[in-house]
Amino acid sequence: MLELATAGESHGPGIVAILSGVPAGLALDIGAIDRALGRRQSGYGRGARQQIERDRVEVLGGVRKGRTTGAPVALMVRNADSRLDEVPEIHAPRPGHADLAGHQATGAPIRDVLERASARETAARVAAGAVAGQILSAFGIAVVSRVVRIGAAAAADAMPATPEGFAAADGSPVRCLDAAASAAMCAGIDAAREAGESLGGVFEVVGFGVPAGLGAYDVPARRLDARLAGALMSIPAIKGVEIGEGFAGAALPGSRFHDEIVHDHAAAPRAGGFARRTNRAGGVEGGVTNGMPVVCRAAMKPIPTLTRPLGSVDIRTLKPVPALKERSDTCAVPAASVVGEAVVASVLAEALLERLGTGGMEELAARFDAMIGRLGGSPEK
Repeated sequence: MLELATAGESHGPGIVAILSGVPAGLALDIGAIDRALGRRQSGYGRGARQQIERDRVEVLGGVRKGRTTGAPVALMVRNADSRLDEVPEIHAPRPGHADLAGHQATGAPIRDVLERASARETAARVAAGAVAGQILSAFGIAVVSRVVRIGAAAAADAMPATPEGFAAADGSPVRCLDAAASAAMCAGIDAAREAGESLGGVFEVVGFGVPAGLGAYDVPARRLDARLAGALMSIPAIKGVEIGEGFAGAALPGSRFHDEIVHDHAAAPRAGGFARRTNRAGGVEGGVTNGMPVVCRAAMKPIPTLTRPLGSVDIRTLKPVPALKERSDTCAVPAASVVGEAVVASVLAEALLERLGTGGMEELAARFDAMIGRLGGSPEK
C-alpha cells in the first residue's frame, strides 16, 4: 500500500512528505522531483511568494546510493519565508477560505488554521507525486496535464492522443496547449489583477498506458474513480471533478454516451485487445480501469485572498470588518494542474502496487508482464 503523510506550515521551516510502500530498487531521479516542484511554482498570475521560494527537495530517508530501500521515503522542501513565530494573529476570516470553518472546528487560532490549510502544503504532494510518477514510468505509464479554462477563456483544441502531445504545455505561461486561448487567459489574468480580483478555471490530467484491471468494483471505497475524485478534491480550492465526460454526459442519452467495445490487439495491448471506439468514460468503468487513457478534470474556484477584500466579521468583537488581505496569487490554475498531475499519479501508483503486491522493482516487473499476458496482450514497458 502506497501511503502519503505530509506535515508543515506555510511559513514554518518547511513542508515534509513521508511516502511509505515505495518498492525497493527504484532508481530515483532527484532532479525530476525538483523539476516538478519548479513547474508547480510557475504560471502566469502567481504572486510574490514564488519569487521568494526556490523549491528543492531534500531526501531524508528511504534512499541509498540513488535507489529506494523499501523503507518510507522522507522528503523535505524548505521554506525560505519561515517566519512562523513572527507573523501576526488574524481575527478577520476570509470568505471562501478555511479560516472561520477551521477555527470553529478546532478552536485553534485562525493563523494556525490558515498556515496548514494553505496551498503551500501541496509542495509535499508534488514531491511525493514525482516519486509515484517514477514508479509508473518504470511500467510504461505516463501522467500528464494541461489547463483547459481560466475564467471565461477556454481551450478549443482536442485532447492530445499521446503523452508527447502534452509536452508543449510547460512552454505556455498558463500551461494551455491552445495558443489563442492561452493569450486570452493571460489577458483575463491581467484584467483581474488590475481589478483586485482572482480567477479560477479547469485543468485536465491524463494517464496514458494504464493497464486494464486497476481498482475495484466490489468495495465502494476502492473504486478507482472515487479515489481519483477524492484525491483531486483534496487540493485546496478544487470544487468540482469529473472522470471522462462526466458533466457533459449527463445531458446525453445512453446510446450517445457509452463507449462501444471493439477487439484490436494493436489498439489495446494492455487490455487484452479490448478497446473502446470512444473514451467518454475516461478510462474507468465500474470503478476499474479499462485500458483506455484515464482522463480527469477538476474545477478550481477563484482564490479567496483578494487585494480588494470582501466583507467579514471580527471574531473577537463580532463587528463587520474587511477580510484579511495577505500576499496571494491572482490565478493559480496552472500550478494546480501540476498538483493534480501529482495526486493522480499517486492514486494510479497505489492502485498498480495493490494489483502487483509487495516486493522489489525487479519482482514487480515480472508480475506486471505476467498480468499483461493474462489479459491477452503482449508484455511491454
